Amino acid sequence: MSRVQLALNVDDLEQAVAFYSTLFGTAPAKRKPGYANFAIAEPALKLVLIENPGHGGSVNHLGVEVETSEQVHAEIARLSQAGLFTEEQIATTCCFASQDKVWVSGPDAERWEVYTVLADSETFGTAPEPAIADDEAVQVCCGTAEEAAAEDACCGSAAKAEAKASGASCCA
Repeated sequence: MSRVQLALNVDDLEQAVAFYSTLFGTAPAKRKPGYANFAIAEPALKLVLIENPGHGGSVNHLGVEVETSEQVHAEIARLSQAGLFTEEQIATTCCFASQDKVWVSGPDAERWEVYTVLADSETFGTAPEPAIADDEAVQVCCGTAEEAAAEDACCGSAAKAEAKASGASCCA
């Protein structure tokens, strides 16, 4: 089963979890510091909440969760063949899960990922040295390394953009 993912920045995670638990009639499937996700059956939706004070109410990123790595690789081939620039992240850690994924940007720079979850993780994401703390992992999707380095607003600071430009996943 595939489902659309909507990742939202929220100012107050507890307040957002209470609201979305009521709205969709279900508890989060995963809760970690500064992070929660809901696996909603009807409508088929993966709702991700990322605590990012001062940016609440904005879209962090969009996605499509698929069942297998083979589906991710098929999307990489299809999207590349269609002429879209793809950023592949195989066996990466993001959003407290080990994942295979591919990123593409829409015409208005909205970031989409097609991904599968391989396993749970105790960390938000991976980063080369120097590591950036999980609570600083804002704006999960920064575009290409060049875009991240050029757009401080993407990851929140020059240091975070530099980390992303050096290959950090999820600005973390």
